[in-house]
Amino acid sequence: MTFRPFISNSRITERVGEIAKSIVDEYGDRKPLFLCVLNGAAPFAVDLFRACEDIDAELTFVRLKSYEGTGSTGVVKQVMGLTENLEGRDIILVEDIIDTGNTMVKLLADLHALNPASVRIATLLFKPEALQHPELKPDYVGFEIPKKFIIGYGLDIDGLARNLNDIYILDEEVK
Repeated sequence: MTFRPFISNSRITERVGEIAKSIVDEYGDRKPLFLCVLNGAAPFAVDLFRACEDIDAELTFVRLKSYEGTGSTGVVKQVMGLTENLEGRDIILVEDIIDTGNTMVKLLADLHALNPASVRIATLLFKPEALQHPELKPDYVGFEIPKKFIIGYGLDIDGLARNLNDIYILDEEVK
């Protein structure tokens, strides 16, 4: 498999700043809880959380898994659960990528059962062509991308490549 550069870290940083400004403007004096979906969203969530320094906010994590290799298994497994009380809280759900939407739909159903005041979705990457749940509309989107496999900046292939600063796309033309 060969990957080629797709989105530079400087462009990611710029876009994270733009999303953070929107969040700060929207939340003002409220104290949102950023809920990071591990492992992939960790770099995006931390960078976004730190860029929202003009508001009071908290950060916590949940771990779900639906990928093996380069494809979604279609089965969403919760590997590490929540410990915080979410009732009455404003939640910003931070995801690395929304692909089929299966993970997000499962997590949203679980979250709504905990009676938060609000739930907004921030995703670094969104694949509208791959989405299987048309009702799913992320509130903050870093980049809309094609239905291709990508790695880097938290996104992996079998646990590897998460530490790359840029995002790379599978080059299907190279054999």
